[in-house]
Amino acid sequence: MNNKKNISGSNPFSSDFKEFNLPLIRLSSIRLLSIGLLLMSSITLAQKKDDNIGTEVVNVVKPYTPTISDAFKVKETPSLDDDDTSKKENIQYNIFSFPVASTFTPAKGKAANVDKEPAEKIFSNYMTLAAGNYGTVNAELFVTENVSNTDYFGGMLRHLSSQGGIKEVALDDKFSNTSLDLTYGSRTKAMTWNADLGYQHQVYNWYGVFPGTLDDATIDGINERQTYHTLYVGGRLNLGESILKESSVRFSRFWDAYGSAENRFVAKPSLQFDLVDQKIKADFVVDYLGGSFDQTYLGGPSYKYGYTNFGFQPSIKIKKDDLTMNIGAGFFYSAAQESGESKFFIYPQVTGSYKVVGDLMIFYAGLEGTLRQNTYHDFVQENFFVSPTLGVAPTDQKYDIYAGLKGKLASSVSYNLRGSYGNEANKALFKNNGYEQLAGTEGYHYGNSFEVVYDAVKTISFFGELKADFSKNVSFGVNGTFSSYTTDVQEEAWNLPSLQLKANLDVTITPKWYAGTSLFFVGERKDFMHLASLSPVAADEVVTLKSYFDLNAHVGYKYSDRMTFFLKGNNLANQDYQRWLNYRVQGLQIMGGASYKFDF
Repeated sequence: MNNKKNISGSNPFSSDFKEFNLPLIRLSSIRLLSIGLLLMSSITLAQKKDDNIGTEVVNVVKPYTPTISDAFKVKETPSLDDDDTSKKENIQYNIFSFPVASTFTPAKGKAANVDKEPAEKIFSNYMTLAAGNYGTVNAELFVTENVSNTDYFGGMLRHLSSQGGIKEVALDDKFSNTSLDLTYGSRTKAMTWNADLGYQHQVYNWYGVFPGTLDDATIDGINERQTYHTLYVGGRLNLGESILKESSVRFSRFWDAYGSAENRFVAKPSLQFDLVDQKIKADFVVDYLGGSFDQTYLGGPSYKYGYTNFGFQPSIKIKKDDLTMNIGAGFFYSAAQESGESKFFIYPQVTGSYKVVGDLMIFYAGLEGTLRQNTYHDFVQENFFVSPTLGVAPTDQKYDIYAGLKGKLASSVSYNLRGSYGNEANKALFKNNGYEQLAGTEGYHYGNSFEVVYDAVKTISFFGELKADFSKNVSFGVNGTFSSYTTDVQEEAWNLPSLQLKANLDVTITPKWYAGTSLFFVGERKDFMHLASLSPVAADEVVTLKSYFDLNAHVGYKYSDRMTFFLKGNNLANQDYQRWLNYRVQGLQIMGGASYKFDF
């Protein structure tokens, strides 16, 4: 194929020109140089023949214009037609390895030392024993043991008692509280469960009589002792991957020394599952209560009470970005067995939170209501000096609407501010029984016991809390609640304080020494004083119980990993205040003891 091109007439800046222009110019230059040398040789020879050749003028008419001849373009990939081209031979390499002696020895690396505190050994069991003034004794024993890789057993024994000795108290004011709790459980990947059994024995005395109202003979004839017993059995079940989440069941029996008895059975199964990326939860409640009292306060015949509450509380959890909401409702039916009226209730159960500034500021709010089952046992645990003649009925908490802000002021300082408005029907209030000389001669008939009255109560409250961990060795907390109550029938919201403050400080002084203090303040409360005798005129008066504060502190020394000694002080300011009407408390109390940890 002919690849000849006419380059002389083409663009001098073409690709072909660029590639082949330089060698062709060199060829023409060689030719010109050769012609020049021949001419010079001719001139030299002519000069030798005739040195006088004269002068001559040469006129150049036309400038020299060289031309470039045609060229053949060399192929980029030439064809190989070499008959001597042979096939590539395979070459095999044999490597002979042999050891080479070396005297080089690398130095071993050494890790840098890190200051690390030794981990505190954790023991499974402990026992505590302490004693103090007023004949106070405090003892605790906690044991736990793994029966197998999955099963465990545990037990807790507690005792707190005092021989009394409050100044200017005519009756016996000692008390005793002893309890034993046992549990057996199992933990596996599929489920966790435990069974509980417990018993509690409590002894208290109605020592709060009205000063100056009783003579010595009457006081000597009062039997102020009251004894309470509680026996319970129950269990919990949690199926990890099942829709049946934590469920609990519990049966308890509570009775006292005056023939009062109460049975309660509570079952709370809970279901939870996901639906379209939302969590659906349904809580069920079956709450049976049945009890009786042998007499009324004025000596009437025995009476019974009983309620069975059925509840269904579905809810859905919605979470989107910084907004979290739980939207639900509560449906309850209360069936009265002995007296009262069976009713159906519907309650709102809506809560939500929004992160305004991450974890620094979180706005939260809620609208919640529920049906609360009141019991004789719960009344006793709140006020040990109630009479065994109470009226027991559930409380209809219609709604509690609240809103607040919580978050962190710094990495170690958190806060919580909340305001709420609640509306409760049939709210239980403790009110002094007063003294009725004709009521009877039981130990609770001398103005030294309390009854339970019910009323519709609306409550406005404001709550504030601040917690700070200044370091791993110092922590501080303070909170306060202000409340305002509005009643419907009762003259006052009996024994409900309008102001409550709490503060605590805990300090780890050294690895061996620690200390702490706490302060409680309770504002004024209202109660009712009723004094009646053979006279037809009774003295009725609303009494204001003064506000009080209680300062407590403790200090401890860790003698070893197992043994710790401590000293506690309660009511360090030696305040002579009344927790309930006519019930003065013990003054300055000091108690010292030791705690010992161990393993089997």
